[in-house]
Amino acid sequence: MAKTNKSVTKRLTITRTGKILRRKGGKNHFQAKKSRSAQLNKKGVTAFVNAGKEFTSRYAPHI
Repeated sequence: MAKTNKSVTKRLTITRTGKILRRKGGKNHFQAKKSRSAQLNKKGVTAFVNAGKEFTSRYAPHI
């Protein structure tokens, strides 16, 4: 069995229904040059769409 990649587990959240959520990138700095709509579009979390079954089984916390 492979080791769990801890950097990935810290960046992703798995909901009770099994969806994988991730934070949108590009929010740490360089915000002054972006338009307000581009800044607001980065707000919140989004679903991790390309997460297959093997990805879920590998990185899901085993509870």
